[in-house]
Amino acid sequence: MKTFASDNYSGVHPEVMDAIIRANYAHEISYGDDEITAEMDKIFKQQFGDVDVLYAFNGTGANIVSLKCAVLPFQSVICADTAHIHVDECGGPTQHIGCTLVPLPTPDGKLTPALVEHQLSFIGDVHHVQPKVISVSQSTELGTVYSLEEMRALADFAHKYDMFLHVDGARISNAVATLGCTLKEATVDCEVDIMTFGGTKNGIMMGEAILIFNKKLRKHAPYYHKQTAQLYSKNRFIAAQFKALFTNELWKEMALHSNQMAQLLAAEISKIEGVTITQKVEANALFVILPKEVVEPLRKAYRFYDWNVETGEVRWMCSFDTTKEDVMEFVEKIKELIAKTDF
Repeated sequence: MKTFASDNYSGVHPEVMDAIIRANYAHEISYGDDEITAEMDKIFKQQFGDVDVLYAFNGTGANIVSLKCAVLPFQSVICADTAHIHVDECGGPTQHIGCTLVPLPTPDGKLTPALVEHQLSFIGDVHHVQPKVISVSQSTELGTVYSLEEMRALADFAHKYDMFLHVDGARISNAVATLGCTLKEATVDCEVDIMTFGGTKNGIMMGEAILIFNKKLRKHAPYYHKQTAQLYSKNRFIAAQFKALFTNELWKEMALHSNQMAQLLAAEISKIEGVTITQKVEANALFVILPKEVVEPLRKAYRFYDWNVETGEVRWMCSFDTTKEDVMEFVEKIKELIAKTDF
């Protein structure tokens, strides 16, 4: 059954699976010293310029390693209150780093310099944690996308106060597909210091990449990587998947498709009386308020997650393998259920 619960539910793109199989030959040097990893490192440098690359099993691990490079235990990471590092990583950053997360409420999942500025009044006060990192998700957990100008403004603000800008790029491909720019323009050219490049939500089996742009953050990174249990002995199998993503810009093709399916779903849903889209649909996520009588019957046919039980807001995600037929069947089911509802 196709679902709209999460892009994590989707399978592995056939080209990625083929790349894993091709990497499964004879013996290769372990811990990232293999030829495939070296080839992928070169590709990342072609895409981003001067960058150190580490590979991780998952987004949580990648975020922890990234933040550990940038923050000390007495310092803090400022993030949106919807941020994955705050909501969905089981206290991982705090457990492994000892730092404090400072979540800020936002209407759309996006931080701004004005929102962050209120947290800087305690700089230099020994009684308070010291702000050191601004962490943003691109695209955000609410499906919104930072513009290049917004990202650059946050980077400029962070650097003005001797802070770093970290990007959780679990869905960076969707964001860049929306922005219509290059990966470098969306990150390095905006002066991002360190980021994760997500693959799991965009067609690969498992794996994320940690991209370190700021040279100040590179010295201890390999040791944090190992200590956080993210150094994979057979790293070629992660690198091979990323190599497939960057062959003929497969990453962009899949991201554009999932974004387009979200736009199609939004267009069709907006025609249905009684259904409200609560956030701008800028990537591959929709946030919707349904009549409460419809939610559970719909859930029996399609899996999806509640976002705000009190308001009836739910989240729908489109994936690289979502089809137009999937979308239209989903829409028809919603119409059918609403037609039976007296509201």
